[in-house]
Amino acid sequence: MDAKARNCLLQHREALEKDIKTSYIMDYMIGDGVLTVSEEEKVKNEPTRQQKAAMLIKMILKKDNYCYISFYKALLQEGYKDLAALLHGGIPVISSSNGKDSLVGVTSYVKTVLCEGGVPQRPVVFVTRKKLVHTIRQKLLKLDGEPGWVTIYGMAGCGKSVLAAEAVRDHTLLEGCFPGGVHWLSVGKQDKSGLLMKLQNLCTRLDQDESFSQRLPLNIEEAKDRLRILMLRKHPRSLLILDDVWDPWVLKAFDNQCQILLTTRDRSVTDSVMGPKYVIPVESGLGKEKGLEILSLFVNMKKADLPEQAHSIIKECKGSPLVVSLIGALLRDFPNRWEYYLRQLQNKQFKRIRKCSSYDYEALDEAMSISVEMLREDIKDYYTDLSILQKDVKVPTKVLCILWDMETEEVEDILQEFVNKSLLFCDRNGKSFRYYLHDLQVDFLTEKNRNQLQDLHRKIITQFQRHHRLHTLSPDQEDCMYWYNFLAYHMASANMHKELCALMFSLDWIKAKTELVGPAHLIHEFVEYRHILDEKDCSVCENFQEFLSLNGHLLGRQPFPNIVQLGLCEPETSEVYQQAKLQAKQEVDNGTLYLEWINKKNIKNLSRLVVRPHTDAVYHACFSGDGQRIASCGADKTLQVFKAETGEKLLEIKAHEDEVLCCAFSTDDRFIATCSVDKKVKIWNSMTGELVHTYDEHSEQVNCCHFTNNSHHLLLATGSSDSFLKLWDLNEKDCRNTMFGHTNSVNHCRFSPDDKLLASCSADGSLKLWDVKSANERKSINVKQFFISSEEPQEDMEVIVKCCSWSSDGARIMVAAKNKIFLWNMDSCLKVADCRGHLSWVHSVMFSPDGSSFLTSSDDETIRLWETKKVCKNSGIVLKQEIDVLFQENEVMILAVDNMRRLQLINGKTGQIDYLTEAQVSSCCLSPNLQYVALGGEDGAIKILELLNNRIFQSKIGHKSAVRHVQFTTVGKTLISSSDDSVIQVWNWQSEEYVFLQAHQETVKDFRLLRNSRLLSWSFDGTVKVWNIITGRIEKDFVCHQDTVLSCDISPDATKFSSTSADKTAKIWSFELLSPLHELRGHKGCVRCSVFSGDSTLLATGDDNGEIRIWNVSNGELLHLCAPISVEEGAATHGGWVTDLCFSPDSKMLVSAEGSLKWWNAVTGESSQTFYTNGTNLKKIHVSPDFKTYVTVDNLGILYILQVLE
Repeated sequence: MDAKARNCLLQHREALEKDIKTSYIMDYMIGDGVLTVSEEEKVKNEPTRQQKAAMLIKMILKKDNYCYISFYKALLQEGYKDLAALLHGGIPVISSSNGKDSLVGVTSYVKTVLCEGGVPQRPVVFVTRKKLVHTIRQKLLKLDGEPGWVTIYGMAGCGKSVLAAEAVRDHTLLEGCFPGGVHWLSVGKQDKSGLLMKLQNLCTRLDQDESFSQRLPLNIEEAKDRLRILMLRKHPRSLLILDDVWDPWVLKAFDNQCQILLTTRDRSVTDSVMGPKYVIPVESGLGKEKGLEILSLFVNMKKADLPEQAHSIIKECKGSPLVVSLIGALLRDFPNRWEYYLRQLQNKQFKRIRKCSSYDYEALDEAMSISVEMLREDIKDYYTDLSILQKDVKVPTKVLCILWDMETEEVEDILQEFVNKSLLFCDRNGKSFRYYLHDLQVDFLTEKNRNQLQDLHRKIITQFQRHHRLHTLSPDQEDCMYWYNFLAYHMASANMHKELCALMFSLDWIKAKTELVGPAHLIHEFVEYRHILDEKDCSVCENFQEFLSLNGHLLGRQPFPNIVQLGLCEPETSEVYQQAKLQAKQEVDNGTLYLEWINKKNIKNLSRLVVRPHTDAVYHACFSGDGQRIASCGADKTLQVFKAETGEKLLEIKAHEDEVLCCAFSTDDRFIATCSVDKKVKIWNSMTGELVHTYDEHSEQVNCCHFTNNSHHLLLATGSSDSFLKLWDLNEKDCRNTMFGHTNSVNHCRFSPDDKLLASCSADGSLKLWDVKSANERKSINVKQFFISSEEPQEDMEVIVKCCSWSSDGARIMVAAKNKIFLWNMDSCLKVADCRGHLSWVHSVMFSPDGSSFLTSSDDETIRLWETKKVCKNSGIVLKQEIDVLFQENEVMILAVDNMRRLQLINGKTGQIDYLTEAQVSSCCLSPNLQYVALGGEDGAIKILELLNNRIFQSKIGHKSAVRHVQFTTVGKTLISSSDDSVIQVWNWQSEEYVFLQAHQETVKDFRLLRNSRLLSWSFDGTVKVWNIITGRIEKDFVCHQDTVLSCDISPDATKFSSTSADKTAKIWSFELLSPLHELRGHKGCVRCSVFSGDSTLLATGDDNGEIRIWNVSNGELLHLCAPISVEEGAATHGGWVTDLCFSPDSKMLVSAEGSLKWWNAVTGESSQTFYTNGTNLKKIHVSPDFKTYVTVDNLGILYILQVLE
């Protein structure tokens, strides 16, 4: 070694010895060929961590420059960047002609790529299986940069995962084929919720800088889409490795144009996905020679020198790499026990009653039981504790530190012993370690310690409670995610029902967990542990589940909504509301702002019945012909039939071998058809559940089925991922017709009421109508265009039309896509309504036979029954957003127009509604003393209604077009109105005198009354004018902006006014000067509103990007920027345009109206509270003088009267 390198090592020896953990550093150096296995053993034999480090450095000092470089790279690789920096100055220069540095296979580039991608390291003793590794690499090369699947399949324990990892340990392959990197995901046996967690973790890993999204995907389809974008844009030409895939449905989440290598026990697992597929079978056991090679490496002998018992041991091990490794690890510790271990294996002392077709467990159980028996007495119990680990879950060291009450180093030393004996596996990420068991080892431990499991789970809970308080778990603790994901599982397994209920019914827990992983996993836990949670009170469980479902779209957002505020919006009988109220009252004392929605009782929930008959996603639900029964099917492979009125279960059939995608009643209700991922269509007797027919002609999964409406000649239509539709006659064995035309999977099909047409919709974004008689295509509608024009971002938009349903007269068709349901009028293609309520993607929609209600089913495991009338009218009555509000002492009076053209006067406190009159009203207002109501019509007419006696006064000279604003003067004898016709009319309705203010060149946007019979108006023509309303003359004419003036506000001291414009600027003016005092620049969107503070010192302005700016009025300086947090696809979480603002009387708070209502601290510019309305796009907020009551209407026509909680 160079003197310079040697001196550098000696100089920093003490720091290195104090900090490094040797085991993985030595792995790296052995891989580089600069350290031998026997030298590694020598280091491991040292008693303490520091002595191990000292021995390693002593060895390095005796070696060459290559060893120094390898040690330096190992430090970098293992996350010791600060220590590596100390050695950087001593790195010796090596000429590149020496071949030792340029390895073809495992270079430092390869190690970095694999480490970043989470690819497991080589096992403690590794034997290469060159022929198989070469075959896998050849198949990967065949992908040639195109999407496709390479499958390694074989029995459990045959070394598939090690082979997959080894195949990508090659510089040329990675650089040439997968320059975007390699990403490893351990899948295992999963349900939907578990897979979502895996996908969330993968997305987080692929998007560490959060450049694509600041929140986790909330359901599998969203995660699939996110993964597609990340792989396409951020990691192009990368390889995804899915380890240990059990179920075909799991692969659908990854079927999105990726290059994938997967390991599985089931060769047919890729049958349901698209693209080129290559298969590599792995024989169930190692050959005799390979087995002997593993043993020789463990005991550090030449293969030829192994004793004769070695051959018999390999035979008994059935060639399993896992079993051979377990025995090899034992022999390394006790090299003279060959005969003893062979006898143990042959005696089959650990007899098990477990039959499994895919693997001979006996040899493994023998090897495991011997290995566990041979552990030191003081660490045996620690291994038993690992029985509570779940399959495919990597556990951070910190979790085990808590379980065993030990320091990290002590725990790692114990775990390293298990790893050395092949009883445990380790994965590392920088400086942190994660440990996991092979599936077969988990099975062995659970079986062996079955009677202790409950106590072991109880132990981990007790230890958790000692070390952590729930609300002190912080996301930067390495064990945090483990507890959030598995605490409920451990409590349920420990039979700690009381603790589980306390956890799951805690708003604090829900807040913390949903902030990290969204609501889907929690909802899954409510379903999973329903039998336990219902013991306390089933309505409480329902309350929490419903709360999560209905607020799911908010709970995954950034910034995270205040869960207590969301809870306050629940019905007052709900446990969620009661907990939220309790918490809110405590927090209000500390200065937190909370709001009560005082009229929420009047808002009816649109869905009439919510049922959860399935244990997984519900793909379809349908009514029987008489509307009395509902059939449903889903991912749990069952068909369920229940009563439509109550949800009471009538039938449960295990219908198919795979997920059931659709079901349909025949018109006479005698049959139910089902179709599945298993490519089969089945017909069942709807009363008895008996199987009547099976059809098997589609080449891909069958997505939909539907019977004709006429029972005299029953036909069944089916649509499949093979892009074909087929017609079946129940009296014939084979298919009657096949219909070609769609270019992608057919998702849904429906006969028209007269059976002449068949509607089908597809992943190609189209809805097609077919002639049933001739089987020809009649019409094609591109549904995607309707969605692109909505608020969804157009970029990367993939509209898959999920399903459609005809109304009984055939005039309307309902369509579902993404998580929305749309009702379209077939003639005009106008959207009639949409309804939201499902947490996750909606899979099917269907009208009841009489059209009075409809069913929707979703990934959120619920089926909802909606009343069509209610949905189309949105809770019966929908208010227009143009309302007027009058605050009088304790009263709040609201004047509003509903969708049935009725003018209502609503008492905000009592909820009483007086219906005043019917008219085509475009604007309305109340007189200051509540004696009169003014109405402006769509036709330009202006009327005044006297409330006491219903007397009507009508203006003889109306406007030429729709009246936009009406306002009484303070005395109430004069009414001022403006219209699209650019004229402002001043009408003294008692003396019938008129004054017309005519000078604006374009429509008047709005006006404000000033003192002394003056009026300020602003217009689309860019001007602001001050009028004398008695004479009708202009007194001041301000040319304010090049573009439309969108708003003005008058300072409370009446000396200044503000103007804002579509030109993205705001200006502050003095009434005395014709040029602005200050021009306020900085907004990036139209500045839509402005407001002065009560003391006239501040001005707040709001724009179309959701940004609010607070300015100093005297010098025009920007004081605060209240900006929304931007999330993916540039959607502001603020909810769009800021349309209205209002300061509190003391100027310390500001409230804004946009997609939600938001309260800000005007002193700091920070957000104080957000109230999420059901709809969005709020136009105006009416605020009481004391700043404690707020009134607004959202775009769904729902009225909100909010009061500050005190």
